[in-house]
Order: sequence, then C-alpha cells, then structure tokens
Amino acid sequence: FLGIMSVEAQRMRRLIEDLLSLTRIELNEHVPPSAHIELEQVVRSAAAALQPLAQSENATIEIAAEPNLAPILGDRDELTQLFQNLMHNAIKYGRAGGQVRVVLSSRPGAIAVAVRDNGEGIPRDAIPRLTERFYRVDVKRSREKGGTGLGLAIVKHIVSRHQGRLAIDSVLGEGSVFTVVLPAVGRGNAAKQAVSEPVTEML
Repeated sequence: FLGIMSVEAQRMRRLIEDLLSLTRIELNEHVPPSAHIELEQVVRSAAAALQPLAQSENATIEIAAEPNLAPILGDRDELTQLFQNLMHNAIKYGRAGGQVRVVLSSRPGAIAVAVRDNGEGIPRDAIPRLTERFYRVDVKRSREKGGTGLGLAIVKHIVSRHQGRLAIDSVLGEGSVFTVVLPAVGRGNAAKQAVSEPVTEML
C-alpha cells in the first residue's frame, strides 16, 4: 500500500506542477518575450537534462543543427520546458531502444525545430486533439508512463506566446514528428509571414 501511495503522490505532484506551469504561461501569453535566444543552445540543454531518462529507456537523442542559425526572441525557461516536453514524449512513447532525432533548420523568416521519434505513431483522427488539456490517445499507457495529459497543452501555449506555430505529423507504425516554427530576429515582414498560420496544424 505504501508503494501505491508513493506512486499516486508522485503523479499528483506532477499534475499540480503542470497545472501551475500552464496557468503561469497563460497569464503571460499576451506579453511577447524579448530576450535574444540561441535555439540550438536551448535544445542541447534540454536534451542533456533528459539523458538519464533516455538511458533508462535505452533510447538515444540525436541533434542536428544548421550552422549560423539566427536567434529568436524568447523566454529561455519556457523554451526549455517546451523542448523537454516534446523530447520527453518522444522518449516515453517511442519504441524500446528507439531514437529521438531533433533537427534545427532555417526557414524564410523563421527557425524550425523538428522532434522525430520512431514509435508506434498516432491515429490521424487523434492529431487535432493532442494539444487539448487532459486528452490522451491511450489513457492506460499514459498513466503507466507518468503522463498528466497537459504536456502538449503547455507546448501549445508556449508556442502561442512566442508567436509561432506547431505542426504535427504521424504515420502509424513509423513514428511522429512535432515541428515548432518560431520567428527569427531581424527578418521583418518575412518573420511575421512565417508564423501567420494557426498555432496547430497538420503537415
């Protein structure tokens, strides 16, 4: 019974932390961040923090970045949380011994970060609901993996605050790709055009 109580207490702690985090992000969502951020540094730092989890799941995280990527205007802590959430999901819901590949590339007026896993994939009809609060494709598996159902909702609101967009693509049996596109600094109208689409879209 003590073991059950410990597991449930930890689950409740994660849920409370995610709810508080989501509330803070929503309160500041209308205030654009102003710090100049190098996305590659943020992504590599987020990946380093997840290495113990990756090792426990016998998974690897591979990062590839174009040279001389432009900075973005952002909040470092929120962006770290964003990419940790995406990579955490890719590790947890990928195949055993799988690979998580993160690719940073430039687009007109923007920087794109794609997080790809080689897991089981997501049903096409479930993709539009993935960023809803507490929505889970597989409730039982999510609970077993310690999920709260809020990770992608947090991702959506962080992307929104950064005036970016989130694209989700998945093929059953092959894996999923979550791509975050954020406006680059100093690109003028091109940056605005690059993120003029909805926050969440299907590739």
